[in-house]
Amino acid sequence: MPLRTRYCEELAALQGVALGALDLVAAQVARATEALEHQDVELATFVVVDDDRIDGRYLEVNQGALSLFALQAPVATDLRLITGLMHVAKHFERMGDQCVSIAKLLPLTGNDPPRRDEVLRAVLRMGALARDEVVQCRQALERRDVALARDLLRRDQELNALNRRVFRLAIEFGDDLDTREWLMTMTMVARAFERIGDNAVDIGEQVAFIVEGRFPEDASRTPAAERPGGIAS
Repeated sequence: MPLRTRYCEELAALQGVALGALDLVAAQVARATEALEHQDVELATFVVVDDDRIDGRYLEVNQGALSLFALQAPVATDLRLITGLMHVAKHFERMGDQCVSIAKLLPLTGNDPPRRDEVLRAVLRMGALARDEVVQCRQALERRDVALARDLLRRDQELNALNRRVFRLAIEFGDDLDTREWLMTMTMVARAFERIGDNAVDIGEQVAFIVEGRFPEDASRTPAAERPGGIAS
């Protein structure tokens, strides 16, 4: 097999590992959300155990990237892709850890927690939104779709707003010890879902870097007159 052909195959395989890991994360977020909704401690246990698969993908991406650096000396777009995938691996590993945090919080709520429906609905909505963001950042990476990647920031605003809402409701509804304990646990769950969304946004920024060679925030530092269609102030 020609060296260049083998190199291209190895690079494509490396991206495939990262995409597969994001599929695993999306499934983990969905399971963590379902476990929360149904107070299913057994399902939460599966979330904890299955995190080893995501950690394995993290190691695989980093080891594969280092091998390509050492043997192929990639440049230009390939170099951006490999370094971008290493950052993607960092973010999907963190998202997996957040799912584990949610799963480990579930037993603390007890068998029959004093739920507040308004709070639970908000947290479950956060779980659905977080999963959607994971799916979207995966699609953006696979398609090299910068517009889809940048749209993650817009979608993440609802997740952030719900996180703040859960915190405000926790303060409002915490009128007895058991309820306060459950509400504090929900604020930690909400924070974990919010962090998953943040990591999805960060992966979107890596997609922009891979395609364009700069991060989205770089555009905000570019003088308006130098931007395409820009007008100096």
